Amino acid sequence: MTADNTGGRLEDDDYPAYTMGRAAEMLGTTPAFLRALGEHRLITPLRSEGGHRRYSRYQLRIAARARELVDQGTAVEAACRIIVLEDQLEEAQRINAEYRRATEATGPPTAA
Repeated sequence: MTADNTGGRLEDDDYPAYTMGRAAEMLGTTPAFLRALGEHRLITPLRSEGGHRRYSRYQLRIAARARELVDQGTAVEAACRIIVLEDQLEEAQRINAEYRRATEATGPPTAA
């Protein structure tokens, strides 16, 4: 892979650009912490051809949020569940806002 092929990908939040060691270093944590997040299915790193875990910037943001919760005394498993629930809430709020906008534009649905 040449530099020309990777340049655009490095700007992609979902491109798995970081090794486990580099990701742990950037987050100020250990590889074991990242493995624990994977075991609890909060993030699933992609694998290189050699089988090494690779993380995207998006995954690092999620891991950083988990680390914040753990640093505040939350157990890893609970932190993972909290983050999943926060994401579900955010998605539900987005859907509700879209529904409200559509209802305001067209009026409420009528019964048949």
